[in-house]
Amino acid sequence: MPLVIDAGYNAAMRIQFYDDPIRGLRPREEVRFNQLGLFVYEDEKRVALGFDITPFSERPSIQVIVKDIEGEEAANLTVIEALQPNFNITIHLRNESPNGVYHLEAILYYIEEDGNRQVVDSTKKSFDATQPGEQ
Repeated sequence: MPLVIDAGYNAAMRIQFYDDPIRGLRPREEVRFNQLGLFVYEDEKRVALGFDITPFSERPSIQVIVKDIEGEEAANLTVIEALQPNFNITIHLRNESPNGVYHLEAILYYIEEDGNRQVVDSTKKSFDATQPGEQ
């Protein structure tokens, strides 16, 4: 994880420490999902999501929507202004008993001054809730 030292809001010098200089902080137009990992728990009702997004200079928000095979919403999650580019969150499926395949969509966005969303990236994945483990 990058370490940024900012000497103050009027400072002209900003020092950044990175393991990989190619992965420097990016403006909102260049922020993307690098990877989205899924892990279904043994109880088949919880799913861990692992996010890896481009390092950012402005904190992005993420909306995750999970729908079952019939198109009914089974989970919905919003991350408001993520603090780190790599993090994990667990979602809980609403269905009483898992019915197999679910479809997940993750949307990476920023809120503009006028309140509209600026979507910069999105990704879709499917997973089978009856198959515990990494998917």
